[in-house]
Amino acid sequence: MVILVDENDRQIGVEDKINAHQGEGKLHRALSIFIFNPKGKLLIQRRAKTKYHCGGLWTNTCCSHPRPEESLEQAAHRRLKEEMGFDCDFKEVFSFIYKANFDNGLTEWEFDHVLIGEFDGEIKANPKEVADWKWVGLNELKEDIKENPNEYTQWFKIAIDRTLSYYTQYKE
Repeated sequence: MVILVDENDRQIGVEDKINAHQGEGKLHRALSIFIFNPKGKLLIQRRAKTKYHCGGLWTNTCCSHPRPEESLEQAAHRRLKEEMGFDCDFKEVFSFIYKANFDNGLTEWEFDHVLIGEFDGEIKANPKEVADWKWVGLNELKEDIKENPNEYTQWFKIAIDRTLSYYTQYKE
């Protein structure tokens, strides 16, 4: 289940996750976590090919949806542990709404909360969620997104520049 929201992120209902992504989609709450290491490299993951959309594409460290009656922070900690096998401190830095249609007929229409944090420990990625992962330098990442945009998720490409500017502030 996902939390349906209005354009101000006020809950207006709940819906089965797949149903919320069918047709034109329904606006729902989501989260995107960006974890950096102390050297300033970003941890990105390649989504498992079995994901219901965007399988095999590179994206931010972790993305998900809070469950009904679950806070954004609770969901972020839960999913970071489930997907990447670790937990850490983070903070929300901004949010945005985006809509993307996929080749498989699904639509992602999300009110996406972006959280950033730092971690420098062992990664134990869940192979059911994550096909691959790596720490990447920011200049290298920007260049690769420019050269290979179809290798990255839509929400990641939308959020990356703004996230990097907030990361600079987060470090201060």
